[in-house]
Amino acid sequence: MVMMKDLYQSGDWKAEKHVPSISAPDAVKAGEPVELKIKVGEEIAHPNTTAHHITWIAVYFHPEGEKFPVEIGRFEFNAHGASAKGPDTSTILTEPEVRLCFKTGKPGMILAASFCNIHGLWENAKALAIL
Repeated sequence: MVMMKDLYQSGDWKAEKHVPSISAPDAVKAGEPVELKIKVGEEIAHPNTTAHHITWIAVYFHPEGEKFPVEIGRFEFNAHGASAKGPDTSTILTEPEVRLCFKTGKPGMILAASFCNIHGLWENAKALAIL
């Protein structure tokens, strides 16, 4: 049986255009906002066409010592160049990039996942310390 955990791929976002990059501080004071930028295609642009695009990005925080992560946000990208005239006929294209903030009193891991309609599920993680 195939499990979801077996379907996620990862890598260095600087060399693999599908891995979501996580821009965040290494540490914050407890209760202060943590500003995040999650982007697919940070160094190597990901195609954004009707046939090949990023469908969504999900962001989680897994507090140290907790059993489960908390979903911070889920973002869908719906404009991939298609129109009533057909594939790749529109100039409206969403970029797979999100910015968000959250607060925490515990250290933990920021987790990001994305889905490419051709190449499947991708993940990345970044540790967050509390000062």
